[in-house]
Amino acid sequence: MDRVTKEKLEKYFKVTGEALSKVKFKSPENVDFLKVAEDFLDMARRYYEDAKHFRDKGDVVTAFAALNYAHGFLDAGARLGVFDVKDSRLFTVD
Repeated sequence: MDRVTKEKLEKYFKVTGEALSKVKFKSPENVDFLKVAEDFLDMARRYYEDAKHFRDKGDVVTAFAALNYAHGFLDAGARLGVFDVKDSRLFTVD
């Protein structure tokens, strides 16, 4: 698949919209930020590998989505301050 269909786009809108509606704020106690950083980096690497898998299967749309998830974890870690990054070209920092 090499194009985003309306159905696929609507699926992503539905899932993300539902997720946004369920988010609640929480004040974490005793958060192990090293564990958070390790988890975020692990998830980014896994989504990156998934993206390569989907690309190799010819499903470029899902590959692109997985890359965005991977980079989202990297950006979230950067914004949270658990990654020591300063490159605003690669991360949403500054």
